[in-house]
Amino acid sequence: MNWRLFTVIFLATFGLSFSALASLGDFHLLGNHQDYQPQQPIAYSHALHAGQLGIACEYCHSGAGESRHASVPSLSTCMNCHEQVKGSTAAGQAEIQKIAQMHAANEPVRWVRVHNLPDFVYFNHSAHVNKKVACQTCHGNVQDMAVVKQFSDLSMGWCVNCHRTQNAQDPKLNAPLDCDACHR
Repeated sequence: MNWRLFTVIFLATFGLSFSALASLGDFHLLGNHQDYQPQQPIAYSHALHAGQLGIACEYCHSGAGESRHASVPSLSTCMNCHEQVKGSTAAGQAEIQKIAQMHAANEPVRWVRVHNLPDFVYFNHSAHVNKKVACQTCHGNVQDMAVVKQFSDLSMGWCVNCHRTQNAQDPKLNAPLDCDACHR
């Protein structure tokens, strides 16, 4: 087969497929899962814990200020409170019972990741937390969410615009705009 003809056919097929997906309106660029809200194995309410009870994000996501990853809390963290607090509703009690059973059996909760960047993107939570960037900047008003969803599109353009805005507001922040800051 003629390689030029093959290339033309391939590119035309790819282009038409891409256009068809984009026209469906349900197409997202890689890593853009804005409004993604998966069902979780435990019905955990950030509106209750972070909102009503005022528990700081870093109590549960302890790695956020120290490492690249914010970390998902272990069941031991949950049980720090839930050894005593059993829930004020039947539904709450049932979820706490699940947590207690999993903890007793030494089983981890298999949370479904909500914010999932592509593998070629490097993001460091600690760099943002230590610069006093509020969690809500990227994650939205989590303290109002009964079920967490991806608030921002987390696209490259969204991140770069945030860095540009931060640099314009406070040049001492020096939010990086070079490619290798996020693509390593």
